[in-house]
Amino acid sequence: MTRRRVGAIATAGAMVAAGLAVTAAPGQAAETELIVNGGFENGLDGWFVNNGNATDGATLSLTTDAHAGSSAALVTDRQTTGSGPMQDLSGKVQAGKTYALTARIKYENPESPATKEFFATMHYGGGTYTNLVSVTATRGQWAHFNGQFTIPAGQNVTMARLFFETPWTSDPSANPNLHLMDFKLDAVSVVGAAPPPPPSRTIEVVGKLPGEHNPLIGHKFGADGYGFVHDGRVYMYMTNDTQGYQPDPVTGISPGINYGHINQITLISTTDMVNWTDHGEIQVAGPNGVAPFTGNSWAPGMAKKVVNGEEKFFLYYANGGGSSNVITGASPLGPWTSERTSTLIDGRTPGSEGVAWKFDPAPLTDDDGEAYLYYGGGPASTSMPPAERFNNPKNLRVIKLGDDMVSTEGTSAVVDAPVAFEAAQVFKREGKYYLSYSSHFGGNDFGGNQTRLPGYPEGGQIGYMISDDPMSWSKETYAGVLFPNQSQFFGSGTGGNNHQSAFEYEGKYYFTYHAPTLNKRITGNNTQGYRSPHIQELAFNPDGTIQQVVGTYAGVEQVRDFDPFRVFEAETFGWSKGIATAKIDGGSPQFGATAPNLVVRDIDNGDWTALSSVNFGEGAGSVTAKVRPLVAGGKIEVRLDELTGPVVGTIQVDAPLGEWTELSAQLDGVSGVHDVYFTYSGPQGEDLFELDTWAFEAGSATVLPVEVSAQVRCVAGKAYVAVQARNAHDAPLDIVLRTAYGERSVMSVAPGANAFQQFATRTGAVEAGSATVRASGSIDGRDVTSLFTADYSGLNCAG
Repeated sequence: MTRRRVGAIATAGAMVAAGLAVTAAPGQAAETELIVNGGFENGLDGWFVNNGNATDGATLSLTTDAHAGSSAALVTDRQTTGSGPMQDLSGKVQAGKTYALTARIKYENPESPATKEFFATMHYGGGTYTNLVSVTATRGQWAHFNGQFTIPAGQNVTMARLFFETPWTSDPSANPNLHLMDFKLDAVSVVGAAPPPPPSRTIEVVGKLPGEHNPLIGHKFGADGYGFVHDGRVYMYMTNDTQGYQPDPVTGISPGINYGHINQITLISTTDMVNWTDHGEIQVAGPNGVAPFTGNSWAPGMAKKVVNGEEKFFLYYANGGGSSNVITGASPLGPWTSERTSTLIDGRTPGSEGVAWKFDPAPLTDDDGEAYLYYGGGPASTSMPPAERFNNPKNLRVIKLGDDMVSTEGTSAVVDAPVAFEAAQVFKREGKYYLSYSSHFGGNDFGGNQTRLPGYPEGGQIGYMISDDPMSWSKETYAGVLFPNQSQFFGSGTGGNNHQSAFEYEGKYYFTYHAPTLNKRITGNNTQGYRSPHIQELAFNPDGTIQQVVGTYAGVEQVRDFDPFRVFEAETFGWSKGIATAKIDGGSPQFGATAPNLVVRDIDNGDWTALSSVNFGEGAGSVTAKVRPLVAGGKIEVRLDELTGPVVGTIQVDAPLGEWTELSAQLDGVSGVHDVYFTYSGPQGEDLFELDTWAFEAGSATVLPVEVSAQVRCVAGKAYVAVQARNAHDAPLDIVLRTAYGERSVMSVAPGANAFQQFATRTGAVEAGSATVRASGSIDGRDVTSLFTADYSGLNCAG
């Protein structure tokens, strides 16, 4: 790969390269050391071998032959001139700022020249490399890097990785003594402006509207969702689109997504399909990842299997476009380890020769214990006729997995999916195998302007196939389009490619996909490529074919009410506004000591979180929050059914600042099934507190005796919803009647009297729904508010 080079920026750097000593400091205020473990006294912490190109490679180890201290780094077995020690400075350096760089370097190969030039180089991503400071070293002696560099004001520094190398040449192996000598590095320092504060990624808009179930979450993004069921819980593994999200602090708009920076997998889970718990991110790839020999983690797939008597969980992922890999978990939440030291699927995998993109790995564990991996995508082979490249590109593959699930067996088989692009995934139903995939958009990579065969998918649709054999997928098994392009349902700016999965949960089948719907709500209409997870239910025809899925904001139905009488994570949401989540030390109170623990943070005045369909049964007496106050004067109000609904309990967050404390509040009139809103208030412009867990305790609910009813009537061909509330109390009550068609307040309703209102719908028909009645009064001298729901059936006044 050709690298674009830029010469040393600062005059000081050039003077050092010429052997002149320069000691000028950057002259920045608030200077700080940006290098971690520059003296290698903490081993190789913070360092790794440059992996900017696929051909880069070397061995990095420690040596006691140090310039200072007890250790230095030793670089051996270099494959390219750029294969040297690297440290990631992304998020630390700033465009337009000047930095001082010092380091010591030494080489000793007697077959190498008497002197050799070395560079300290920055890789800004892609093909952009800049030589910052250079030095000419004498064999056997420690040479001294000592210079300054200035990052251009217009330089993109979202990726900035510093490494040390010899001058670049395209064929260094032709003379390894000249180009690829071993060398030692020590005392590395980069001093300059302190790193800028990270941009806030908190999403301040309501991205998932109350009552809607898509997108699944509104406080972060997630793409390529893969649904996985274990022990009665649905887990959703996703590409972490939030990793590159950097909204402008003034406009709130982020630059477009950079997929090359994503090396984490986002994980959420649910038992009811509407309230989702955020488990945070799995650091899969990159220098600090579970599998540091990989650089990216996209498009995850998940499987479980008992291996040697132990149940294990296997998380497959795409390492960019060139390979795929797998890490192993002790549970769906980890902890995670890597059983491999190289990628699972790459150019060495038998049968992959015609696959351009060896990514999007999706596993299937069959009923007999045999496991398979589906992968591949990208441009069709140029050896194929243009019409075949378009209609039958043969760019997807399936291969058997070994019994250990981290190796493959035999040769990959071709999946001849019509108009295939990527994202193959398979599920099994009633003895049949269903393979879905994303279709391509045409263009030169697929034969240019060709005629699409009848019934084949259009661009960016999800097609599917049905087979009797998980390894056999001829074009004759094609069954149709499973899901049109998502822009058909969510409007302009939400199109593009998609990625899906299908899974069974409690007797129903579900279909996952993504769309930039949250991104669109943030910007008003435009998108920058940040995607959000969605789910729809799958329905089947009698012959086993799938009814085409329709994408909706409504999503799927909640399969069970939420149980509040336990300790559960505060980062469990049906809906939310303005909050973020973060990992803290320790295990999860709900999921166990080995599971990550997250908290809700960035809570400001006016923010809120909510749970859908919480079942309080005969009544809840109190609620307890584990909270860490950050300022004085914070408050949590518990409301029912609406953001502006009645307050049934208030927690005054008045504990010592910075300390985790459990605070409780009594609840009034809380029984039955309700949506629950936690609303947060306190000093304006301040982060108020952090939340770890909630817990409700059952208790005898103090409920005002009110009898409510609702029905639909026809008057002159129009539908009216009539709501009545009878005061069965021994004292007057204030009663509010509310429907989707209006609200009426009736004050001081006498004992035995009724509050009544007939609400005009202005239509000739009305669907089934419910009315809400709120009653306020006094019991034994205590103010009580009770909330009631009255259901009504649908009615068509036209006949």
